[in-house]
This record gives sequence, C-alpha cells and structure tokens, in this order.
Amino acid sequence: MERAIPLYKTTLTQYEQVLGNTHPHTLSSRNNLASAYYTAGDLERAIPLYKTTLTQYEQVLGNTHPHTLSSRNNLASAYYTAGDLERAIPLLEATLAQCEQVLGDTHPDTLNSRNNLAHAYYAAGDLERAIPLLEATLTQREHVLGDTHPHTLNSRNNLAYTRRAAAVAQQPDTATPATAPDHQPPSDTPEQSV
Repeated sequence: MERAIPLYKTTLTQYEQVLGNTHPHTLSSRNNLASAYYTAGDLERAIPLYKTTLTQYEQVLGNTHPHTLSSRNNLASAYYTAGDLERAIPLLEATLAQCEQVLGDTHPDTLNSRNNLAHAYYAAGDLERAIPLLEATLTQREHVLGDTHPHTLNSRNNLAYTRRAAAVAQQPDTATPATAPDHQPPSDTPEQSV
C-alpha cells in the first residue's frame, strides 16, 4: 500500500481538478483511496473519505444506485472493522434492504451485504439474527456461485462456526462463544465493494 496510496492521492487530485469534485470518476477514485487506507489499516483516513464519497454518491446518483449501495457497504464495513457496531449495523441493514429491492435477492452485492450484516450481528452477540442470514447467504451462494466457490465455502464455514458458537452459548456453566479459549471469528470478514 505504501506505493499505491500516493498514486491514488495523485489520481484523485487530478480527477477533482479536471472533472470536478462530484463526477462519478472522481467519486470512484475517492472510494479507491479510501479502500487503500482501509486495507492499510488506516481507518482514521478511510472513514472520512468513505463518508464523503457516500454523501456525494447519494447526491449525484441517488440512494439506491449500485455505486451508492457499494459505497454505503464500504463505510459500514469500515465502521465494523473499527468496532463501531452502533453505526455499522443500521447502515448494513439499510444496504441489504436496498440491495434486495434494487439488485434482487441473489445478486453478488446482495449476498455480500447479507454476509456483512450477519457478521455484524455475530460481533454484537446476536446469534439469533446472524444464523438465519448466514443460512440464506449459504443457500443463495450455493445456487448462484456453486458448491465449491470460495465465497460458498466461507459461507458454509461461517454458518458452521456460528451454529457451534450458539450451541456453546446454550450449554450451562461453559464459556460464552466470545470468551471460549479457541474462539475464532468467522473467516469471511466484511467484504468491501469495488
């Protein structure tokens, strides 16, 4: 990322100068820079850029345009990664509802959105809401992507792990899933959109 971030910054500056602050190419460039910061673990820089990009996508393309939905997903994923579930969950819920409405139940972006919301519910300790979403995601990924696609395999693993965590939580006098010695979060963490 050390070499990519300066290139993204230069590109964004040039897009702003040539095309303006809210041109779709400028917004895409801003999203790319935010994603580079996110990947580098610099959430203090990523989150404000994601917020700005989302606001501008909403103004320029509307609330339900696929680029706006991807932008909302990216901001929510950054909040999730920062541990801010109070901001992440409502954004993820809104994104999923809009993806289902605009893109359909089995579009890859809808499946990513459903997966991300399930992860947030899991992180919040709400396994009763996480499990049905993981079940739906697995079923739809099997149907759309096939049984052996990496996203399908991750979904299967995540569902198994979450069911195991729910079973452990129901056992009396045992550690909770989050405090169990072998606790590992689901393998498929929030998925960023391109």
